[in-house]
Amino acid sequence: MATQNRILILDDEEQFLELCRELLSTLPTKPEVRTASSGAHAIALLEAEPYSLLLTDLRMPNMDGFQVLAIVRRRFPGLRTVVMTGVTEDEYRTRAYAMGIDMYLEKPKTAQDIKMFVDCIESLLAREEAGGFRGVQSKTLTDIVQMESLSQSSVTLKFTNGPFVGKIWLLNGDLMDAEMGDLKGEDAFKKIMSWRSGTFESLPADPARERRIMNSVQGLLLDSAQMLDEMAAGEVPGSGGEKAKAASPLAELGRNPGVEFVLTTAMGKGKEFDHYACETPDKTAAWAARAAERFNSLGDKIKAGTLQQIVTTGPQRGTGLAPKGEKVLCAGFQRGRTAGQILETLKKMAAQWAS
Repeated sequence: MATQNRILILDDEEQFLELCRELLSTLPTKPEVRTASSGAHAIALLEAEPYSLLLTDLRMPNMDGFQVLAIVRRRFPGLRTVVMTGVTEDEYRTRAYAMGIDMYLEKPKTAQDIKMFVDCIESLLAREEAGGFRGVQSKTLTDIVQMESLSQSSVTLKFTNGPFVGKIWLLNGDLMDAEMGDLKGEDAFKKIMSWRSGTFESLPADPARERRIMNSVQGLLLDSAQMLDEMAAGEVPGSGGEKAKAASPLAELGRNPGVEFVLTTAMGKGKEFDHYACETPDKTAAWAARAAERFNSLGDKIKAGTLQQIVTTGPQRGTGLAPKGEKVLCAGFQRGRTAGQILETLKKMAAQWAS
């Protein structure tokens, strides 16, 4: 059974986030769609569970789209990325493609633009599932490089993945160099090897090409294969088998409408905590435990009974606390949610947590 695609949309405009969520939720592949209104929250979500696609704006406060893409390229090299922005200058487009994105789209303004946007995302997801490189009987990229190396070929291999192009240079079967956007050498080679589909062509050799890659083809192919296997198994690449935080039991609570993060902690200073997509979990856990203890103490003093829930609203986000015994559930909510909406969702989450 195929794994459900999971899409993350990053934009600081709430209305645009909701529009994209509604549009992409209706795709034939039925992806799960999550949203983030800040770069820090987007990174927290990516760390919490695996995603198939990141869709990001460029101009945002605090952490812009380019900063997010730089982090993603380093920490989630196999993640497909799409820029969708109102920025139309060519320099931004060129810079984004140089960072390894799969597509650069302008924000849709008409019904035709919306249809094109939906079709492009669906095509990208379908390409991810299909795999294979057209040009050599749908061979994988590893097959192509290995075949040229074993044949001791001198050739320039050009791979096209959507609008992005990567090149690998071989001389007498030895790997000389690789280039993709602003990536060079081994970094470029590993990024290209993470592509699952595209087109391929052989170009004339370049004997004068400077050698940037000193490791063997087989060694790098094994490294790349291991990285892809670790990502497919939900492991952090290069961690020696450390699992990504994809199986957090709090992830299901985080799927309630309007929820940005979920955290549980025991009462008391320095107690252990667990979280899903929280940007500053240690500070949030300390605050949640301290707030719940103080409200419990106040309830005892005024004989108001046991604390049930606390709800706050603010310009950045809303927050809810729901104590249970010696533990407390803390949830962050998207800005614009009313206290009543937060309380209703918090009660539902507390019931789920208790079950």
